[in-house]
Amino acid sequence: MPDDEMTVDELAARAGLTVRTVRFYAGRGLLPPPRLRGRTGLYGPDHLARLELVRELQALSLTLAAIERHMERIPDDASPEDLALQRALLSPWAREEPERFDRRELDRRIGRRLDDEALKKLAALGVIEQLPDGTVLLLGPGSLGAAADLSAMPLDTLIAAHESIERHTSELAVELQRVFQDTVVRPYRERGRPPEERDALLELAVKLKPLMIQSLVESFQRAVDRAIRQSASRD
Repeated sequence: MPDDEMTVDELAARAGLTVRTVRFYAGRGLLPPPRLRGRTGLYGPDHLARLELVRELQALSLTLAAIERHMERIPDDASPEDLALQRALLSPWAREEPERFDRRELDRRIGRRLDDEALKKLAALGVIEQLPDGTVLLLGPGSLGAAADLSAMPLDTLIAAHESIERHTSELAVELQRVFQDTVVRPYRERGRPPEERDALLELAVKLKPLMIQSLVESFQRAVDRAIRQSASRD
């Protein structure tokens, strides 16, 4: 057996999945058939790359049906390198896993006891989610301390501010995704996905995320400063 071929057990171990899950995905058409050696199915790097891509799509909270539709559009002969590029382009930008704990642990993290009103404000800012069993899901660990200090701010103000940020950042994300697809990804595909361009595009995709986040923060800061100056001059 060549070094890059695997049994279903080895494939599952490499992908961090159970054999049952791998077989389920194969049954749904997410994996091409293995090469048969006698009665043993042998899988290659392309099968592993497809499983890794499926996991990236799951991290985006896509339904199984949506994942199937996406995978159907990928040619059967796509190389592991092409699939790695797909994964880099689709990988979530927010990698922090939400943490779940009780009120006592939340108070310990912040350094003081939070009342119910403070919890509502944290939820309004999208930092936590209050669960029915009384525990909380921490969604934004990086902003927990700063958000907890906003206890003097009216709840309605926080809700309106958060909704405004969510609305405008969602619109911006859609527009930036369209620009990247139209000016980078689509021309690459129309040129026949030349292998010599693939590594450069993969590097671009990896570097783009931190650059765009930093650019967004700095641009927003400048916009707020302009708004303050305009408001002050009117007053």
